[in-house]
Amino acid sequence: MLKEGSKAPAFKLKNQNGETIQLKDFAGKKVVLYFYPKDMTPGCTTEACDFNDSLSKIKRKKAVVLGVSFDDEKRHQKFIDKYSLQFDLLVDGDKKIAEKYGVYQLKKFMGKEFMGIVRSTFIIDEKGKIQKIFSPVSVKGHVDEVVKSL
Repeated sequence: MLKEGSKAPAFKLKNQNGETIQLKDFAGKKVVLYFYPKDMTPGCTTEACDFNDSLSKIKRKKAVVLGVSFDDEKRHQKFIDKYSLQFDLLVDGDKKIAEKYGVYQLKKFMGKEFMGIVRSTFIIDEKGKIQKIFSPVSVKGHVDEVVKSL
């Protein structure tokens, strides 16, 4: 399990446009890396829109927001278009980055057990270290907590 103060696992993922995005691209900036279960679902939509609404505050703290789920590029682009999201959504189709960050876990929903993303947010500092971990995340008020932690 990752801890605050440890080095953030490197990643290299495609965004909604098929462009490769890597953690090292953001050296010297803070990164708000949030993992969420699925595009277009109620909680995930609320979380994405809350991040989008707070983007100017986040940018003033010299930080960027990156969302990560298992959805493909096409679905990410539809999600971005539908809600006018102004940040990249990354495709973790093989689940490797979710596993590296420890957020791919056994979940229970309506009496069923399955593997999936536990909603989590990592604030990564300018030097690539994990400054703050929020996991599991409750959507209501979460983005405000993230902004305060930046």
